[in-house]
Amino acid sequence: MQRTVFFISDSTGITAETIGNSILAQFEGVQFDKHRLPFTDNAHKAEAAALRIKTKYAQSGQRPIVVNTMADRALCDIVATSGALMLDVFAPFIGPLEDELGAKRSGAVNRSHGMVDFDKYEARINATNYALSHDDGIDVNYAEADLILVGVSRSGKTPTCLYMALHYGVSAANYPLTDEDLEKLELPARLRPYRDRLFGLTIDPQRLAQIREQRRAGSRYATLQQCRWELEQADRLMRQASIPSLNTTHVSIEEIASKIFDRFGIERTMF
Repeated sequence: MQRTVFFISDSTGITAETIGNSILAQFEGVQFDKHRLPFTDNAHKAEAAALRIKTKYAQSGQRPIVVNTMADRALCDIVATSGALMLDVFAPFIGPLEDELGAKRSGAVNRSHGMVDFDKYEARINATNYALSHDDGIDVNYAEADLILVGVSRSGKTPTCLYMALHYGVSAANYPLTDEDLEKLELPARLRPYRDRLFGLTIDPQRLAQIREQRRAGSRYATLQQCRWELEQADRLMRQASIPSLNTTHVSIEEIASKIFDRFGIERTMF
């Protein structure tokens, strides 16, 4: 079975897509043809969206699904003329909040992901610059790091650092364990003063070999034997140095970040 899903928003569509995908993931037997329609913030764009959805309905013969985060009720009504199943993400919350706060929602568009707090936005940008300059041991000024990820090459350190910086303003550095580090089985000297900020990432050897093969096909670096040796040595080093770690093979970046924050007691909101 395949169904068409539209994520529609008057802003970036990130909220609609994130929540929508979380819901759709519960239906494993269904394939979804997904489309994101961001910045649907006026009647003309809403009418165009409705036409596109209606056309898809006619072509497939199956009712499309719309995951909607548009704040303006009038725009929602226009899109609803398409005949799609309308899932309004805000609907279950707006009414109770209006009653609790004694105020009506504004209906203003483009509010979900705007730069409401410039200080927080600047912190995220600074953290991102920090993560980039401290990627793969390029820079060794770890004193300003909130945390430092360690692990073998291609175990997920860089994308995790960037995710935490971009979304939460966390200054995260990463250090790739080299063959020399792994042979010595000693915590590198540059990391020792920051032992309490270290967190290890590991991965299954088969998956690591696949990732490395895409990067350097046919190299010793990508062989299963090399991957197994590095991971085994890294595991020994982390246990010896009492570094907490997480296997990233079947874990999303979002979950990795959440587990790391929980370990370090970091409480940050996304926006």
